[in-house]
Amino acid sequence: MSVMDNVEIQSILPHRYPFLLVDRIRELDPDRRIVGIKNVTINEPFFQGHFPGRPVMPGVLILEALAQVGGVLAFKSLGAVGRPVVYLTGIDGAKFRKPVVPGDILRLEVDVLKKRAPFWKMQGRAFVESELVCEAEVTAMVTDEQAGGTK
Repeated sequence: MSVMDNVEIQSILPHRYPFLLVDRIRELDPDRRIVGIKNVTINEPFFQGHFPGRPVMPGVLILEALAQVGGVLAFKSLGAVGRPVVYLTGIDGAKFRKPVVPGDILRLEVDVLKKRAPFWKMQGRAFVESELVCEAEVTAMVTDEQAGGTK
C-alpha cells in the first residue's frame, strides 16, 4: 500500500520524467525513515546507451533515486509549505553490490543519521527483493527558495 503516489511526489520534488526516479513511497516516519519504490523498466532512456545488449541502471542514478527519496523525507519532516529545494551536497561510502536491470523493483530505504538545519545526513540502501544492491551516506541541504517548473 502506498503512503504517497507519483502525483504527490511530484508536488514535492521538482524533478520530472526522465529524471524523476521515485514511483511511490511505501513507508514514511517523519524525522526518521522513508521507503520508496522505483520500478525499473526497459523503457528508461539511459538503457539505450548503458549498455546496448546488456542494460544496467547506472550507479549514479541509483544514488540519485536514494537522494530523491531522502528529499521527500526531509520535506515531509519539516512540514514545509510551498516547495523548498533540497540540494544533494555529498555522497560518502557508496558501494554497488549487484547490477540493477530492467524488470527489477528497486526498494529505496533512507534513514536519518543526523540533522542540523539546513543539513541532513542520511543512510541510504537500495534493494532488489531482499538483496542489497547499493548503499551510501547522503548529505543534503534544504533551502527556502522555491522550486521552479510545473506541478
